[in-house]
Amino acid sequence: MLKGHQSWVFANRPMIMATGVSGGPFEANGNLANDFDLLHEDLWMGQETYEKAHRVLLEESIKMALQKANVHKEEVQFLFAGDLINQITPTSFAARSMQIPYFGLFGACSTSMEGLALASFVINNQGAKYILTGASSHNSAVEKQFRYPTEYGGQKPPTAQWTVTGAGVALMAANDSSKNQPVTISATIGKVIDMGLTDPFNMGGAMAPAAADTIMAHFRDLQLDPSFYDLIITGDLGRVGHDTAFELINKSGLKLERKQFQDCGLLIYKKDQPVQSGASGAGCSATVLYGHLLNQMKKGVYKRILVVATGALLSPLSFQQNESIPCIAHAVAIEMNGEKG
Repeated sequence: MLKGHQSWVFANRPMIMATGVSGGPFEANGNLANDFDLLHEDLWMGQETYEKAHRVLLEESIKMALQKANVHKEEVQFLFAGDLINQITPTSFAARSMQIPYFGLFGACSTSMEGLALASFVINNQGAKYILTGASSHNSAVEKQFRYPTEYGGQKPPTAQWTVTGAGVALMAANDSSKNQPVTISATIGKVIDMGLTDPFNMGGAMAPAAADTIMAHFRDLQLDPSFYDLIITGDLGRVGHDTAFELINKSGLKLERKQFQDCGLLIYKKDQPVQSGASGAGCSATVLYGHLLNQMKKGVYKRILVVATGALLSPLSFQQNESIPCIAHAVAIEMNGEKG
């Protein structure tokens, strides 16, 4: 049901039945390598182009989620997914091979939570039995579209971030109280926020106001205190954006604890990996949530989390035409089955 101005509460508590997470060689050397189901040794993944390798990441993650749940793709009603490439072709081509009814989503790096929010809404209202939702990115495919080909070896400033090579997918289903699985309990849909920033090498700074706006709207709509969550985690603000969002939120009067407020883009890689301000990409929040964070929840580290994925809604053309960078953030609250607020 609608709560407040821009939030949904999922009374039927849709269940994240299974997940699939794949990654590349850089992720294999990162902090969260053990939370991936499959890691590739090279960026080509046996394909002729990076874009085709991008498609493979999503296909593999879908297949792993279905296999874990012992569900056939013919039983799935819908696939909600997207990526960062022009016309989301890697995702659409994966949908072509999977032959599952498909909603192609574009929310840039916020796509993971856009999909999870929509899938939860449909499942909550008995619109489907099973829904697959996810997001993906590929470093070499995305970098050559939005910045420079990696082979060019261009220098990047300290504010730049590293695009994750990875895909994360969740299989959503109606709640089964007998299963100790994560469930979605609410979502807040963000507004497009544009503070006039134009630097494509400072995505975190551009996206931070959108993250802060959605987080504040979530607590306002649901009339909650931040202590309701063990963890509030943004998708891919990196070091610059994460610090900015924390400052904006606390200046608003909503007080967060520093240890409670984290960022997927600061978790996935090690400190000695050359990622400047941290990680980004549509696959960043998708892989960290559907791999690491849900594993932590199942181990009892977290009982209830709020995941806020952020996206910069620019294109190569809009940048060339000197447009500023509009941004958005979507939030989804997740808890373990059996927990009650």
